[in-house]
Amino acid sequence: MSVVIITGGSRGIGAATAVECAARGMGVILTYNNNPGSADRVVATIAESGGTAVALKLDVADVSSFPAFRDAVRQALDTTWHRTDFEYLVNNAGYGMYHPFTTVTVEEFDGLFDVHLKGPFFLTQTLLPVMADGGQIVNMVSATSRVATAGVAPYASFKGGLQVLTRYLAEELGDRRIRANSVAPGAIRTELGGGLNDEFEALLAGRTALGRVGEPEDVAGVVANLLSEGSGWINAQSIEVAGGYNI
Repeated sequence: MSVVIITGGSRGIGAATAVECAARGMGVILTYNNNPGSADRVVATIAESGGTAVALKLDVADVSSFPAFRDAVRQALDTTWHRTDFEYLVNNAGYGMYHPFTTVTVEEFDGLFDVHLKGPFFLTQTLLPVMADGGQIVNMVSATSRVATAGVAPYASFKGGLQVLTRYLAEELGDRRIRANSVAPGAIRTELGGGLNDEFEALLAGRTALGRVGEPEDVAGVVANLLSEGSGWINAQSIEVAGGYNI
């Protein structure tokens, strides 16, 4: 059984990805920060369907905690799957903020940077010794890096940086046959940035070729497909999952 680590796996796209990966036979380590109850519910959902999952606490903004998290991963791998490594890492944890460029504070900028670029960079680095050769990294980026949307300048900038980092990971980890790809969701019905009200959802749906906003499961299926053997020759790519947004 292959094992996937999904950061921010207690809700939204992360939770849907955890459930989908488990349904395809993967063991799942999902992380949460402030909501252990949601994480436990995802683990229970997976268990009810015959899968295996473990929830671990992780603050992606706290780089100093990463070595201890790696130790917790090693313990979970040994205890639950009787192995010493894992195959897949999905850097998904994040949060949104809608502020005009002129009002963004240094503290807000740094908070988004820590979670969306610095955190994935150093978490991936920290976990590499536990990652199996031939594995894969999937970084969750955003369609806002392609289509400018007022109010999300720092978020989109760091997601764009993570997309660039993905290509460098593919280049530098190729000798271990570790692939790296990114997935760029468009407008998805999650709690990110406070969620969607009816007016905003209608606006986004009107700009999307398929006439609706996405669901977390729309993204989860793409991530799970990338982790499958049939996608073994896809590397250093960014796949937008947005239903044709602003095309």
